Amino acid sequence: MEPVISLRGATATLGSRPVLRGIDLTVQRGEVVALLGANGSGKSTAVRSVIGQVPLTGGAIELFGTELKRFKDWARVGYVPQRTTAASGVPATVREVVSSGRLSRTKLGLLSKADRAAVRRAIELVGLADRAKDSVNALSGGQRQRVLIARALASEPELLIMDEPMAGVDLASQEILAATLREQVAGGATVLLVLHELGPLEPLIDRAVVLRDGCVTHDGPPPKATGQHALPGHDHVHPHSAAEPIRTGLLT
Repeated sequence: MEPVISLRGATATLGSRPVLRGIDLTVQRGEVVALLGANGSGKSTAVRSVIGQVPLTGGAIELFGTELKRFKDWARVGYVPQRTTAASGVPATVREVVSSGRLSRTKLGLLSKADRAAVRRAIELVGLADRAKDSVNALSGGQRQRVLIARALASEPELLIMDEPMAGVDLASQEILAATLREQVAGGATVLLVLHELGPLEPLIDRAVVLRDGCVTHDGPPPKATGQHALPGHDHVHPHSAAEPIRTGLLT
């Protein structure tokens, strides 16, 4: 079977600075892969290149066996960006933001009964059923992160890509997010996670891929399986939040 994600010799720059230096990465159907590394190692750039937000300067990317520039079926992909305080400025309710994640499956942007049911289920999965009508402005940081995850889940994706989903999130939200992800994995979803450390998601991880200075330094069992406290090239540093707002449109 074709890998769900395939990066071959991927290179990318931000400005004039090389960020990815020829990385190879494959994620097979049903796998849960953690992408680890210090701040600036290229983790977020790698996942953003997978969804087309960062263009490659060399190499190739395929999704579900299709070259990225020809891939159109974005309903199969759910993306959760890093949490940001900018999310507090979104003038929308929880239901409205989560509903935007369903647009890739709708016709003319109109939600059917099935679409509304998928949105409701996604909100329930992240424990925000009682806040569905509330403004995102009224939520805590951890709750906003749950909204972003519910938005990604609303399209019922086969591939879920999450960038630092646990960064800056309170313990209660971490536990809810871990339980939500367990359910997705049990349902057969393929998952690529950017993580600072494995934490409560460790039992779900099949493989750990470590980046350092834009290069892969480890691709194999996660730390617990190897008996290591830290993987090669994985510096333990404090995570940071990216200044990326909630996107309410389709991925492009």
